[in-house]
Amino acid sequence: MSELVVLSHLRWDWVWQRPQHLVSRLGEGLPTWFVEEPMPVPGLPAPSMHVEPSGGVNRAWLKVDHDGHWIGFGDLLARDYGDRLVDLLPPQPGRVVWLYTAAALPLAMRLDPSVLVYDVMDDLSSFKGAVPEHRLRHQAALKAADVVFTGGRSLHRGVTAFRHKDVHCFPSGVEPEHYAEASHLRPESRPRPVAGYVGVIDERIDLDLVAAIADALPDWDVEMVGPVAKIDLATLPTRPNLRWCDARPYAELPAVMAGFDVALMPFALNEATRSISPTKTLEYLAAGLPVASTRVPDVVADYGTVVALCDDGPGFALACRSAWANRPVGVPPVHPVVKAQNWDRIADRMAAAVVAAPAGAVETQGRSARDV
Repeated sequence: MSELVVLSHLRWDWVWQRPQHLVSRLGEGLPTWFVEEPMPVPGLPAPSMHVEPSGGVNRAWLKVDHDGHWIGFGDLLARDYGDRLVDLLPPQPGRVVWLYTAAALPLAMRLDPSVLVYDVMDDLSSFKGAVPEHRLRHQAALKAADVVFTGGRSLHRGVTAFRHKDVHCFPSGVEPEHYAEASHLRPESRPRPVAGYVGVIDERIDLDLVAAIADALPDWDVEMVGPVAKIDLATLPTRPNLRWCDARPYAELPAVMAGFDVALMPFALNEATRSISPTKTLEYLAAGLPVASTRVPDVVADYGTVVALCDDGPGFALACRSAWANRPVGVPPVHPVVKAQNWDRIADRMAAAVVAAPAGAVETQGRSARDV
């Protein structure tokens, strides 16, 4: 691997999650590019490429004239993205191109990869606002990739319905040493217990359930920490003991979780959550927190004996009160599942799979963006 180019639907500086954890490790010591979706800039005279170093990663995106909030890789306004990206990144032997969204497959093929990786971290076709053709693009990316990774067992089942060869399941991991600080920062007592959530707040969160949890725990505080996406702020429920807090940087998350006594995963059970494997499960456990969650399939399968599975507000309240009554004295031991799912180990195993992939298997010669 001489160069790593990642094409992602997520901004590098948004929420620190699977792409950032893996790319920061896999790209160490290599020229690494993180190519993002186009950025709308009202009044821009002409489209232009923007490059911005961020640590050991070069962020890049196309700026276009638009007054909207979101433009995807396949938008007509971004039709010149491929040409501009090729100008920025001329052919490079040994280049690995890493996809996080099938919408960027045409761009990936333009970059003439020696190895094409498709890391399926979410079923994006089931998300709110997904274009109808995304499912077909997903299948095309599965066919084109030299190696495919999946972020959980439900995603893996969906992928292997289309492809079996060179498909590897790597659920997301955790940095135990990062979150361990939370156990040491957590006070022995506070005026009121706190149940909290950290993460993106979008259509995957059951807002009615959040309100029901707050209602069932009137003597607790409920804190929801994270960016709100694809949800009208006016629809967020309000309660005297419910607080909606802005996103916090990754470096501050241990301190945020030190402010919790129980961690919540109040996910809706819908198409958008059918295949998710929440990274925050391990992060909560590494922070020394008991966890209460709805019955998301991968949570039930992977952590059913570790987290409290709940169905409604009273169920969450019961789990929270039980965890509070049986809280350990001092710093709790690190759960064995946390040690097993370390991001360093996962990145090493994924790198080995990339090295073992048949280099040059991607057929790019004579193909245009409209062919994929």
